[in-house]
Amino acid sequence: MRFEDAKVQLVFEDYSQRLETDAAKLRELGPAGFARRDEFLLPVGEEAAWMLHSLIIARRPKRILELGTSYGYSTLFFAHAAREVGAQLVTMELADYKQAHAREQLERAGLAIHVDFRCGDALELLAEDSGEWDFVLLDIWKDLYVPCFEAVYPKLSEEAVVCSDNMVEPEAARPNARALREAIRSKPDMQTALLSVGQGIELSVKWSAGNAKL
Repeated sequence: MRFEDAKVQLVFEDYSQRLETDAAKLRELGPAGFARRDEFLLPVGEEAAWMLHSLIIARRPKRILELGTSYGYSTLFFAHAAREVGAQLVTMELADYKQAHAREQLERAGLAIHVDFRCGDALELLAEDSGEWDFVLLDIWKDLYVPCFEAVYPKLSEEAVVCSDNMVEPEAARPNARALREAIRSKPDMQTALLSVGQGIELSVKWSAGNAKL
């Protein structure tokens, strides 16, 4: 698939090239690469990114939250979809240099105007925002999955969608993924399913028993 907007497509192609380069470097480094993981592009991947992009287009959320801007790969897809449906995208990241790179790329793509970049501790940033979230991507450091979900959960709108990445791979993330799955399933108004897309995407929907669509 391709973006029809030439500027967006060009930025995406640059990300794709970097992904290939970074993957090769990580293979060369082997286990030692884990200590340097902050240097590399570790995105949701093209298949998962397009799936999430399509889901935003279909669901037409008003407010989108991305937890884990990183270098902006998925932010590009989310911002493009947000522009298409007239949504607000808020993206949060702890590392200022990563978010600075993401902002630069989104400006190149002509999409930065649709993104509210927030830099800092995710839990603190979430506590400062009292609004509802209609669509959430959870793609932050895995030990923060459960506390971030618990912080977001009370602010989910009815029929909000929470997408959690890395629920299958890498293997080292599986204990945190299992803990998140248990946290989601403990909520009586959350329905969840694991999809074999990319590194494993868990799609969870807030849907109360009183919803007439049930």
